[in-house]
Amino acid sequence: MSGTRTVLGIESSCDETAAALVTDGRVILAQRIASQDEAHRPYGGVVPEIAARAHAERLTPLIEATLADASMTLADVDAIAATAGPGLIGGVMVGLVTAKALAMASDKPLIAINHLEGHALSPRLGDASLVFPYLLLLVSGGHCQLLLVEGVGSYRRLATTIDDALGEAFDKTAKLLGLGYPGGPAVERLAREGDARKVALPRPLVGSKEPHFSFAGLKSAVMRARQAMTAGGSYSEADIAASFQQAAIDCLADRTRRALKTSGAVTALVVAGGVAANEAIRAALEDLATERGLPFVAPPLRLCTDNAAMIAWAGVERLGQSDPLDAPARPRWPLDPDAEPVRGAGVKA
Repeated sequence: MSGTRTVLGIESSCDETAAALVTDGRVILAQRIASQDEAHRPYGGVVPEIAARAHAERLTPLIEATLADASMTLADVDAIAATAGPGLIGGVMVGLVTAKALAMASDKPLIAINHLEGHALSPRLGDASLVFPYLLLLVSGGHCQLLLVEGVGSYRRLATTIDDALGEAFDKTAKLLGLGYPGGPAVERLAREGDARKVALPRPLVGSKEPHFSFAGLKSAVMRARQAMTAGGSYSEADIAASFQQAAIDCLADRTRRALKTSGAVTALVVAGGVAANEAIRAALEDLATERGLPFVAPPLRLCTDNAAMIAWAGVERLGQSDPLDAPARPRWPLDPDAEPVRGAGVKA
């Protein structure tokens, strides 16, 4: 395609080793993801050392295979984009150092991408009609934020979690219920079999004038409900899963509704991040968008969890920019560095 520019994206911030080729015409030419679920399943969560080692072993052959899938070489690529943070620092370093070596060897620009920006811009890869500014609910294993996305590189944080992220709460609930890892999809599947009205669980901060989220109390309530069930409670594990999921939905909907009232004019309500793959959560947010007279936009399911296509697309959005070969790997990297500190949120804010 004449005039088409292509970016190679690399993602290694957690437990997915991924590479992708994406064009400025919003075409994913090739994408490969190597899951580490089996390696981490015995531990019930991601072990950073195991993740970093797996990235180091898999990334180079994965990139080679991705280029081969598209019948391309590095010479055909216009830039190399890699996650530079936030994330598990060992994995981030593997991906970023690999990208630096490829950029130097091929004389191509390096674009260091904020992993959260990859999620924030990923809905624009699948929907060309999505324009700025939009309200984004970014909900994943490590983050739960409401952001006003004003443009590439321009983000205003309206709310964040003051303790735990929702994805973390899903994983903890899965562990309490003996569902294994990864926890989010397992809880969602079990919830379909349960009664969401059976178990009384809290909705932290719902109705509060404070804009933020809180899920630590909900996690603790699930633990107590599980203990009560074991002692003879009149509900099942499926009921706990369904009740937890509904409580989470109620929290998300309430906090997002509040943000829509304070954000000013936006073009759409957008959700992204790993938890955005949850169908019940997507349906509730779509209802909220309809209530507000807004389009609802979510990435395709394959672009919700960590992937390299979103990193490549963020690189496409930033074509014309480049980063030096000494660009740092960052374990923490807020999208809105000027946002005021939030009580209890610490580095996750």
